[in-house]
Formats: sequence, structure tokens, C-alpha cells
Amino acid sequence: MNTQTIQPWYRQFWPWFLIAFPATAVVAGIATIIIAVKSDDGLVDDDYYKAGLAINRTLERSQVASQLGLNARVRWDQHTGSLTLNLQGKLTSIPARLDMTFLHPTRAHLDKKIKLYSVSGKSSYTGRMELIESGSWHVILEPEDKSWRLKGRINQAQQASWVLQPE
Repeated sequence: MNTQTIQPWYRQFWPWFLIAFPATAVVAGIATIIIAVKSDDGLVDDDYYKAGLAINRTLERSQVASQLGLNARVRWDQHTGSLTLNLQGKLTSIPARLDMTFLHPTRAHLDKKIKLYSVSGKSSYTGRMELIESGSWHVILEPEDKSWRLKGRINQAQQASWVLQPE
């Protein structure tokens, strides 16, 4: 007579071996979802068609700045936060205010916008800028009416002055 005792299924090797593969896939899927939710990069535009049309308008503003021969020389005193800008070109009227935007290449929440005001109607502007995180930044300069645009790229930690030009 054969008196072999059969072990319950949970003490066998093969059921656990077969369960391990789907269980691993479920854990990896949950980990992927957690990473996706916690690390929103914000780089994808919901309406890419409208963004593409906006790029064409931006290029037109850069062409207007190029036709006017515009460029800007910027100096920044890191100790006082004072920002001084000299605008050069063939403008018919000097804008009372300019908007300077600092765009971080990968982290949109670090972007900053600074308002620069004309010094007694001349093509010299002044404003205040707090310290920004070191690294590479895109800088955009445009008047309130957004009729033209100058652009540049700086490394904030290494530069106290820079030049902005049409693209």
C-alpha cells in the first residue's frame, strides 16, 4: 500500500512560481503609476495646434525686432537685485514698461516675470530681480503690447550682464 502524504497547494513550489510573474507585473504597474503621478514634468501642451500657431506669431514679433534693429544690454547687480537695461534700435516711441521673462528650460514652476520701467522717457529701464536658481535660463524681453520680442540665454550663476537680440 502506498501511503504518500500529499502536501497542501501552498506548500508546493510550482503554484508560487506561477503566481510570481503576474504579481511582479502588478507591483511594477503600481510603482509606475506612483512615479507618473508624483513627477509631472509639465512639458506637454494640451493644445499643441494652438501652441504651433503661437510660435508663428512669436517668430513674426522677432522679425519686427530684427527690422527695427533692436537689441538690449542688461546689467544685474546680484547684491542689490537692481536690473538695468539699455534698449537700442529704431523705435518711433519708447515703451513706458517692458516685461522680462526668465524661463527655466525644464521646470516651469521656477519661471519669473519682471517689469522694467523707463527712466525718465529714455531708452534706459530699471527693475528689481531677486536671486534665481543657478543654471541656464531663457530670457525674453517684450513691451506691454507684445509688438516685438528679444531673446537670449544666460547662465545666472556666471553672468552679471548679457545681450538680448532677435532670434
